[in-house]
Amino acid sequence: MLNGRPCLFSPACNHGQRESGSSDFRSSILREVRDEDGEEVSEVAELEDDSSKAEDEEVGDEVEELERDGEVCEEDEEVARFLPLEDVVEGLEGFRFFVYADVVREGEGKYVVREALKFLNSPSSPLKTLALAGRSPSKLSQTLSWSSSPSPPPPLPILQADVSDPPSLLSLSRRTRLLLNCVGPFRLHGQPVVAACVESGTDYLDITGEPEFMEKMEALYHDKARKAGSLVISACGYDSVPAEMGLIFNSRQWVSPAAPNRVEAYLSLESERKLVANFTSLESAVLVVANVGQWQELRRSRPRRARPVIPGPPPPKGAIVEHQKSIGRWAVKLPSADPIVVRRTLASLAENPDGLPGVNEDEDQIEKRKNFWAMVKPAHFGVKIVSKSLLGIVCYIFMGILIGLFGTFAFGQSLLLKYPEIFTLGMFRKTGPTEEEVNSATFKFTEIITRVSGPEIGYVTTPIILLQCALILLGERDKLPQGGVLTPGIVFCPTDLQNRLQQNGISFDIVARNALPA
Repeated sequence: MLNGRPCLFSPACNHGQRESGSSDFRSSILREVRDEDGEEVSEVAELEDDSSKAEDEEVGDEVEELERDGEVCEEDEEVARFLPLEDVVEGLEGFRFFVYADVVREGEGKYVVREALKFLNSPSSPLKTLALAGRSPSKLSQTLSWSSSPSPPPPLPILQADVSDPPSLLSLSRRTRLLLNCVGPFRLHGQPVVAACVESGTDYLDITGEPEFMEKMEALYHDKARKAGSLVISACGYDSVPAEMGLIFNSRQWVSPAAPNRVEAYLSLESERKLVANFTSLESAVLVVANVGQWQELRRSRPRRARPVIPGPPPPKGAIVEHQKSIGRWAVKLPSADPIVVRRTLASLAENPDGLPGVNEDEDQIEKRKNFWAMVKPAHFGVKIVSKSLLGIVCYIFMGILIGLFGTFAFGQSLLLKYPEIFTLGMFRKTGPTEEEVNSATFKFTEIITRVSGPEIGYVTTPIILLQCALILLGERDKLPQGGVLTPGIVFCPTDLQNRLQQNGISFDIVARNALPA
């Protein structure tokens, strides 16, 4: 419990790859709540399907290519009414956390539930109690059974809830300390949840990779969140923690006065089986392309932020396709949220060279934070996806062109989403990958002299990152900024998040220290 208030956690539509034949969530939230008399109780509400429009300037190349951000979920045929607090509380006194999940189709949120169960009631974890809620209690029950296998499912409450009632979100957020939102697409469903959290002063984490949503939330709610004491942090999954922490890890290896001008991250997706990506990522990419104009308009309407001081001239655009001999791979630019999120972190650092102060830091913590950021050297940052063969790169380019062209008109969007296997050469399919395909997949994020690597990005890496960010928020809230719409990097990099990730299978390695200038 933090500051006398309850805490919450939420799994749902996760991005990356998914398994067929399993239940999943559209939205989920894990929370701790209190009743009017101060007793700890559980309450549930469901996220509203609210269409939030985004805009932007300077999108240019980034926008057309964004293909793997966020999640999109279909409508479930049944909509359950929001259960009044008195109907939900019976028998649930003492629950500090519950998972709010809208089960709409096979796949994703069960991996987040499984990751959460690893920390439930463990001695050093602040996660002591948990409950599940969503549209389909039967599917949630199946998810709980799968997540706890081979052990029997723990006796967690499973509740039915509705997403179409914004006041219910506010009622819930007022009784929670932390909300984890995994619903997508966030540009359609995320804003009501952020609004409720900001109004009630509740901390909020999500796993979106949709930059237009993140920028719109920053424009609309940053000042309000800061005043309310609400931390709103998006991209707390594979998008974009490995990129941010990888860049910071890389830059801290340079010995002054040497400093990098540009850091290129080379993303390698590998599997002993066929690589199959999450269908919802394709849906999200199509939405981004379809709404580029609104994102551009949003960016034009906003004042420019401070720019970090980076030594040397801006790097040239370079060739579209390159052969990177140092890693033995072909590479092409990947349009992702990572460079955008990194730029926001570096802008925050330019405005606050010592980082953001915590709510109640002691002198040692202040000194540690200042020393940490003093070693960080800003650099231009880009991401490229790699393949062992030139043919693999051609396939990536072909898929990007199709999404960029077909995503601009309604009939093309329909074709892409109706026949994903045809138009993406089998990279996306509605059923998603099998569990064997998920377990065999890995990623490597190489920045020439450093490398970040880990398991499958969507259903394994993302839940790991999300849970560790949540546990830090729950256990170390006084050391973190008071509030605002911020990036994971500016909030979590000075903490022990890197060590936590390494303990949970995500590695940060120096692969060529002798390449660093002294």
